Amino acid sequence: MIRLSSPGFAIYPRFQNNHFVKSQKSTFLPAQIGSRRRNFTGIRSETGGDGFDSVAYESERLSLDAAAMEDMAETAKKEMESDTDSDPKAWKWVIRKKMWDLMEARNYSMNPRPVHHRIPNFIGASAAAGKLAELEAFRKANVVKVNPDSPQKQIRFLTLSGDKKLLTPQPRLRTGFFSVLESGLLKPETINEACTSVGVAKYGRAIGLDEKIKVDLIVIGSVAVNPQTGARLGKGEGFAELEYGMLRYMGAIDDSTPVVTTVHDCQLVDDIPLEKLAIHDVPVDIICTPTRVIFTNTPIPKPQGIYWDKLSPEKLQQIRILRELKKRLEKEIGRKLPTGPAEKLPPRAGRKRR
Repeated sequence: MIRLSSPGFAIYPRFQNNHFVKSQKSTFLPAQIGSRRRNFTGIRSETGGDGFDSVAYESERLSLDAAAMEDMAETAKKEMESDTDSDPKAWKWVIRKKMWDLMEARNYSMNPRPVHHRIPNFIGASAAAGKLAELEAFRKANVVKVNPDSPQKQIRFLTLSGDKKLLTPQPRLRTGFFSVLESGLLKPETINEACTSVGVAKYGRAIGLDEKIKVDLIVIGSVAVNPQTGARLGKGEGFAELEYGMLRYMGAIDDSTPVVTTVHDCQLVDDIPLEKLAIHDVPVDIICTPTRVIFTNTPIPKPQGIYWDKLSPEKLQQIRILRELKKRLEKEIGRKLPTGPAEKLPPRAGRKRR
């Protein structure tokens, strides 16, 4: 077992010299990002055709993602400078930073680089996707929800090429909720493009909270995950948890819906303390690495929805679909739902409008 500079942070080694060795109630407060939103649906090609300007869309997406990562870097710095005993989120940033630093230093990740504030596009992601595709849960699934990050692109491809429906969130929930893609509605030559953010926007069908859909398998990205407990850390924006909570509201998933993650072997850690996890943290049932499959038998309860009493009004204001859901629930129950404490979001960098 390899240990990093800080005591208590361990990874499970199944690799050497960058090559893989064959295996022998609650708190809910997602980390914050600045709101730099524009209407992607307004991007249209001036050249005609299908009316979708892929270049403009991708340029805008990359710009907004870069801005979001700048904000997350500021948030991480602020959290790590606080007292890890008193700040309920600081310890997560410590683990994330160590993992990002490790993967950068040892070149365990492909582009985009650097890996900081991303779900790392780890070397061997396609091999891990192959192991996931061999799972009975995947083979029997009709609808698979997959995160939009780079290391899970092959999983999105295997989902569509396997005649399954792909459910994937719109980028950072900026413009809506989820998009559904069906291989039967795609030309064979467009399936690979449909696995990208541009392709999802181009070929996907946007859905809302009223969509009647049953999700058979959830795939999420991770920065670090404990193979013994299924405890997982994402990149700190909280979208996997928000998406999970909204799918629970829709009745699309329940406690029995398997949650799977794919990671590099170095991303397996043993120092995510169960007692510090919040009720919104989504545990994983299965971990697929390039070298093995791990069934965690996680003891961690899965979230039952959105925890409004801890969700700040600033975060709520950033995401339209969340505001829609809260308004709908308040109408159903005939009273106002609680609101979490206000907080100061990271400052926004200036941007010129095109």
